[in-house]
Amino acid sequence: MADDCKSWLDRAKSSLAMSKNKFDKRIFYEDLCFQAQQAVEKALKGLLIFHNVEPEKTHNLVSLIKELSKYITIPKEISETVILNDYAVQTRYPGNYTSIEEEEYNQAVKAAEECINWIDEHCT
Repeated sequence: MADDCKSWLDRAKSSLAMSKNKFDKRIFYEDLCFQAQQAVEKALKGLLIFHNVEPEKTHNLVSLIKELSKYITIPKEISETVILNDYAVQTRYPGNYTSIEEEEYNQAVKAAEECINWIDEHCT
């Protein structure tokens, strides 16, 4: 299961790397935050697989963390990554929401990095 977790974690790290591409001015912060959310989602699913649990087909980080908490203690800062949930669907398309600014984007990337680093320590 460690190999499966590593595969999911590698994909999570790829999404995290994409979330950091703020240098192309054509890319919206909303799209970068979506990649941060995807990074966390993939990492959480990888850790579930590590614990021999087939992850639910969902983008909902609350559901994934709730399921994972049955097998491992989730630190507060990892539980707080649920703030990224809005980026999974709501902000992916034009709509009636407040645009994401740089500070919010930076917080999203930081949360995703912390989560991936924590999961990286547990997938071995």
